[in-house]
Amino acid sequence: MRLSTKGHYGLRAMVVLALKYRDGPVPLREIADEENISFQYLEQIFPSLRRARLVRSIRGAKGGYILGKDPAEIKVGDIIRTLEGTLAPAECVIEGEEGVECSRSESCLARNVWERLYERINEVLDDISLADLINWQD
Repeated sequence: MRLSTKGHYGLRAMVVLALKYRDGPVPLREIADEENISFQYLEQIFPSLRRARLVRSIRGAKGGYILGKDPAEIKVGDIIRTLEGTLAPAECVIEGEEGVECSRSESCLARNVWERLYERINEVLDDISLADLINWQD
């Protein structure tokens, strides 16, 4: 499994919002400048974060984006899954997907590895909040 720039940049942008959580809305241009990320690319990422209610947009001259919840309530897994989709290392372990059932799923010993890896990936990412990331900075 490899994350795309969408996941990398989205997480970096969310950390900026977490660091400035009490300061009010942060313009997307400011995030782009601070993180050296294309403004246009962030414009493509933020609608997904907004639909997932991880961020809120504030219009107006002093507008920008704020976190949708307290940084302690937003898990890295929420951000990555919103931007990347499933974190499954193999299609056969994706839950609820139609047409993905492998004909060998009952006898495939390798599937056990993918299931355990999938569980651990989710456990780690769901155990780390934006607040944790900020606290690790100190």
